[in-house]
Amino acid sequence: MSRLLAELSGPATARVLGPDSVLVVPTGAMEHHGPHLPLITDALIAESVATAAVAEAASAGLDVWQLPTLTYTKSDEHSWASGTVWVSYETLMATLVDIGRSVATTPARRLVFINGHGGNTALLGVALREIRRRFGLLTFSMPSGVQVAGAGGENEPDEHGLGIHAGYGETSLVMHLRPDLVDMSVARRNVPEHIAGLSHLGFNGTTAQFGWLSDDFGPDGVIGDPTGADAQAGKVLFEASVARAVDVLTEIATFTHTAPTSETP
Repeated sequence: MSRLLAELSGPATARVLGPDSVLVVPTGAMEHHGPHLPLITDALIAESVATAAVAEAASAGLDVWQLPTLTYTKSDEHSWASGTVWVSYETLMATLVDIGRSVATTPARRLVFINGHGGNTALLGVALREIRRRFGLLTFSMPSGVQVAGAGGENEPDEHGLGIHAGYGETSLVMHLRPDLVDMSVARRNVPEHIAGLSHLGFNGTTAQFGWLSDDFGPDGVIGDPTGADAQAGKVLFEASVARAVDVLTEIATFTHTAPTSETP
């Protein structure tokens, strides 16, 4: 049986779904990724990881199903670049909540967003609580790809922890998934190394963050170094991403907010 929910009929979803069913929505973007990567990069990674993880989790006995990928999302940090198609935060929030409302009409009670675009992360966090409050679903989100900044190892650039967009990890993943969409002849390094020397300001996991547009750091909109990207490295990252997603889905399948009470003998 297909694990793509959209391939089932409406009555079939009512038969196969239950309160323990986990519905997975990949969320990506259609946005500028420098001159060497396709606009569909984030959606491609999110959907590929979700599809593989759902298949593996289902084969292990989990009641998990995949919904179509949400591709037009909050990508205005790349709004300056031709080809980026983005929606406002109001539109994305309303869409996420409406997806939750629609899922609530099915027997399923667990909804997870597997997200491939950093610009969606904050809104997803807000949407999880909104959907939970309004419709009573158990709601979750997680990043799709295990992406690492190049650390300067053999055949690997040193991105000083700043390879966050169209750099080594992301380019390697796309080279593994769709090498036909990558043009390494125009890949160029663009690492804002002056930021690496700061103690508190940065992009991910730092004490403080700052608002930015991708062309703040250069005209290509790249933040990282794709020049050392490699399809084999992308394969390793992809397999790690799928394995992590399966582990997370396994926990989601049995998650409860309330600890079970022990029975008195």
